[in-house]
Amino acid sequence: MSAEIISGKILAEKIRGEIKDDIEQNGYTPCLAVVMVGNNPSSAVYVRNKGKACEEVGIKSITVLLSEEATQTEVEDKVKELVSDGGIDGILVQLPLPAHLSEQRILSLIPPEKDVDGFSEYNTGNLLLGKKCLKACTPSGIIELIRFSGTEISGKHAVVVGRSNIVGKPVAVMLLQENATVTVCHSKTSDLKEFTRSADILVVAIGKAGFVTGDMIKPGATVIDVGTNRGEDGKLKGDVDFDSAKEVAGKITPVPGGVGPMTITMLMKNTLIAYKRNRKIDEF
Repeated sequence: MSAEIISGKILAEKIRGEIKDDIEQNGYTPCLAVVMVGNNPSSAVYVRNKGKACEEVGIKSITVLLSEEATQTEVEDKVKELVSDGGIDGILVQLPLPAHLSEQRILSLIPPEKDVDGFSEYNTGNLLLGKKCLKACTPSGIIELIRFSGTEISGKHAVVVGRSNIVGKPVAVMLLQENATVTVCHSKTSDLKEFTRSADILVVAIGKAGFVTGDMIKPGATVIDVGTNRGEDGKLKGDVDFDSAKEVAGKITPVPGGVGPMTITMLMKNTLIAYKRNRKIDEF
């Protein structure tokens, strides 16, 4: 029997509707500024999708495009300008940046109250400490998807494959806060299959198309596929081999249409949270 599909599209529509209603009913005017340096095609598509999402829910969107040759000083000055604008509630710098730029120096200029990507050291630290903060969007979306699927997290064994700062580590912390027992696996993990087959909840975020196959999954497990790999045919493929996995898993996210829609949706939610917090409407 094939696994139940966990639709990120359906959940994203629901949450975006709630955000839109909140904005319209209360007359809020949140504003999100996105800085993009260079002309990375994937980044350009993502930025356009963010703009569409903002328009959909009623968030004002500002996109700042800088050339591939922009200097460190030029990018930093633009970010500082946006930071000083009281009408802007959320700021994000689209990654990756051109190689000659210091990502860390640029991101460090965004104050935590406007860090809607949830990448700042302050917000990351508060997440680890269990304090309220703006949380990284993709991990937040993963938790919402697991809840939406009806999967019980508390007391379950969750295995996260991947230890990146933007997905693997924060989602492991969030799962711990939901009272799961968490194992984090990575490229140096021996006998990976032994761990993945013990997972009630399996989150895969390693950037290798089809890496996790059906024989690596515990029967009935909930599988969250974070991968977005572009195949030779131009189609997006997940880190999980969907065809074999769906015959073993109990519930699974598709690629596309799973985690992807939720990442941008949680960015919209973070922008609204930042708006309320910055205006003392709601401290979270």
